[in-house]
Amino acid sequence: MSAKREYEVVIIGGGPAGLTAGIYAARARLKSLLVEKGAAGGWIINAGVVENYPGFPDGVNGLELADAMQRQAVKFGLEMLTAEVNGIGLKGEQKILKTSEGDITARAVIVAGGSDRVKLGVPGEEEFTGRGVAYCAVCDGYFYRDVPVAVVGGGNAAMNEALELTKFASRVYVIHRRGELRATKILQERAFADKKIEFLWETVVEAIEGQDKVKRLRLKNVKTGKKSSLDISGVFVAVGFRPNTGYLKNMVALEDNGTIITNEKMETNVPGILAAGDIRSSSIRQVAAAVGDGAVAAVYAERYLAGK
Repeated sequence: MSAKREYEVVIIGGGPAGLTAGIYAARARLKSLLVEKGAAGGWIINAGVVENYPGFPDGVNGLELADAMQRQAVKFGLEMLTAEVNGIGLKGEQKILKTSEGDITARAVIVAGGSDRVKLGVPGEEEFTGRGVAYCAVCDGYFYRDVPVAVVGGGNAAMNEALELTKFASRVYVIHRRGELRATKILQERAFADKKIEFLWETVVEAIEGQDKVKRLRLKNVKTGKKSSLDISGVFVAVGFRPNTGYLKNMVALEDNGTIITNEKMETNVPGILAAGDIRSSSIRQVAAAVGDGAVAAVYAERYLAGK
């Protein structure tokens, strides 16, 4: 790549918000580039079935949905680049993106980089990652056939992980620090009805232990203080997400949790920089909402470029 490639719009992140923004920007005949550090599609590529996206009454495979979005965007002329964005600088109205593949210049930027899984931060987690510690049941569930596993968390992601693992594991323990789940009711109903799933309430993981691979968890009841151990062969961590905004701390206004503050037009406090999807403050973290954000951001990016 040349030192400075110039675009009208650069989109950071290839999840549903970014891909939708790409579709709209490309259809508007704007010279557009989408920069994604991993696989296009974001977290939905790990979803076996997306049931709440309009137009698919029987659900749709997450990877297939992401692939269709990408093909649609590219068909209209969106360029794609695999790279990581490390910073954004300003030169007048121009935005200079510092990436692992060199500098890229844009008149408008749409930040749709989504978020990463939050880790437990307990002894053994890093050591056994890939050897019993995992973060994606769709990706790794197959490796835990006929053995007991644990899922840590109580939200939608955790329940989806647990339900996916019942296809393979002999037993699925859900470890949650509270006395009730945060997941949507329909996911709770499915999890409670599955005889393979057992809940350990008001409990946290203090350590992950093993030798060549995970053998057990050290647990603590947060109410009684009682400590215990649980013999398992794998643990799937699903305790939340952290927005990918570390490189934006001195550029745009952020909430305390790192999400980007925008108005209803997806505009940040910096003219010409917009945000969409899970990375945005007050996002409900749903595919349909991310798609809407991406469309709005692209429309107002086009209006910004037109001087309206």
